[in-house]
Amino acid sequence: MSSLPNCPTCNSEYTYEDGNLLVCPECAFEWTPGAESVEEEKVYKDANGNVLIDGDTVTVIKDLKVKGSSSVVKQGTKVKNIRLVDGDHDIECKIEGFGAMQLKTEFVKKV
Repeated sequence: MSSLPNCPTCNSEYTYEDGNLLVCPECAFEWTPGAESVEEEKVYKDANGNVLIDGDTVTVIKDLKVKGSSSVVKQGTKVKNIRLVDGDHDIECKIEGFGAMQLKTEFVKKV
């Protein structure tokens, strides 16, 4: 069994060869073996492990208290057109009835 390198993008161990390229089945990243440093790009994943991108629609998977308010974002709330950012809270979005908010990717699932 040949030992192929892990994916440089998401670090998946399930890479495979396709012609002269290496391919990651989890994030669909393709690269040439032995290529010099690949620019690292953070991969954002939801609670189920699905890769998130800007503009996705997600659903909140548990009730979330809104800091500085007595309001709660209910489980099942659909959030459209998310924007991914670096930081503790990975998602910036607007939730109807609440306005602009930041969420963590671990509390959402991709629709």
